Amino acid sequence: MISQFFVLSQRGDNIVFRDYRGEVQKGSAEIFFRKVKFWEDGESAEAPPVFNVDGVNYFHVKVVGLLFVATTRVNTSPSFVLELLQRIARVIKDYLGILNEDSLRKNFVLVYELLDEVIDFGYVQTTSTELLKSYVFNEPIVIDAAHLSPLGPAAIFAQGTKRMPGIAVTKSVVATEPGGRRREEIFVDIIEKISITFSSSGYILTSEIDGTIQMKSYLTGNPEIRVALNEDLAIGRGQGPVYGYKSSSGSGVVILDDCNFHESVRLDSFDMDRTLSLIPPDGEFPVMNYRMTQEFRPPFRINALIEEAGLHKAEVIIKVSAEFASSVTANTIKVQMPLPKYTTRVSFELEPGAVGQTSDFKEANKRLEWNLKKIIGGSEHTLRAKLTFSQESHGIITKESGPVSMTFTIPMYNASRLQVKYLQIGKKSGTHEPYRWVRYVTQANSYVARI
Repeated sequence: MISQFFVLSQRGDNIVFRDYRGEVQKGSAEIFFRKVKFWEDGESAEAPPVFNVDGVNYFHVKVVGLLFVATTRVNTSPSFVLELLQRIARVIKDYLGILNEDSLRKNFVLVYELLDEVIDFGYVQTTSTELLKSYVFNEPIVIDAAHLSPLGPAAIFAQGTKRMPGIAVTKSVVATEPGGRRREEIFVDIIEKISITFSSSGYILTSEIDGTIQMKSYLTGNPEIRVALNEDLAIGRGQGPVYGYKSSSGSGVVILDDCNFHESVRLDSFDMDRTLSLIPPDGEFPVMNYRMTQEFRPPFRINALIEEAGLHKAEVIIKVSAEFASSVTANTIKVQMPLPKYTTRVSFELEPGAVGQTSDFKEANKRLEWNLKKIIGGSEHTLRAKLTFSQESHGIITKESGPVSMTFTIPMYNASRLQVKYLQIGKKSGTHEPYRWVRYVTQANSYVARI
């Protein structure tokens, strides 16, 4: 049970607010944002997803820069409320097509109608996009996908595609094509978040992949579909290393530690031929979540070196090597490195001919930042930084520096080599257009190199 639900922008503006029970004071949104904005709790720089202020429990998740928040005074399961917030964000995105501040403001009537059907007097009724169609009648105001953030899905996948699938999946599930014709399409994404820790000498200490097969359906009549995965897919630990192994099919064996499936998925033939059968619900949903801790080839290798150059000076050298094919390009790369607290000045030296690279020293938190617009597979990039200190380092620079962390997005690349071999629609109609296409995305969840 929750008392209030609201959505705040990055500036703290109240975009959507619904009070279901009247148990929490009206200024809760301002109290929440002030607490999150100026959070101070030991070494933690960010507010946790759940905290309490003056007897009020605040739950929040951040989705595409927006803060989805719920409040309550009763002892409610945190995992339940956080999952509810994620599902509300997903339902709103299904109906609006694009989830951002502009789409919420222009479709506030539809959003409030959805909220009234999803939650009644603080109790959850349903978060199913398909079931809500029977109760929600407002039409969405379409937002031009060209107004998306440069880091959004449309921008990432628009390059070199004729049908612009990145923009297609940002349309509402209740929208129709010009002329009143319903869209008959289904899109599949394999999204992987990878976590890797490198030693100071460049060896992999820990590695993990958290992946999702995400699907968005625009098919009318909810026909049954079959999704085929790698034939050499194995589930369960103890199957042996897979790094560098190639099977007879050429795609390579894939060993997952564990996985779980959406409630609509049937596994009748999964053990036999690695195919999934399901009747997809309307909207976006995860077909399969999986985890992999077996050894895999990292997309990047990071090497960092810091050396003293005098009593009050030191030099940092960071090298990033892209270990994927030259036909693949990584986007929006950010490299960060904490520096000693007594660092007063940093001067940078980028490689000759560097394009789309910026470097900065964040003096407030003593952090080095290196941003690269893109990295082509097979290339190497190096940053040199000269540090000036306010006191002598006494030979402990390496203990007070690092580790180096990195974030990135790589479209059309997945580290686990999990593949969707084909997707079949069981009952074809004249409006179902055959179109072979699956998006692969790899993102950094925690990519760290020790000094």
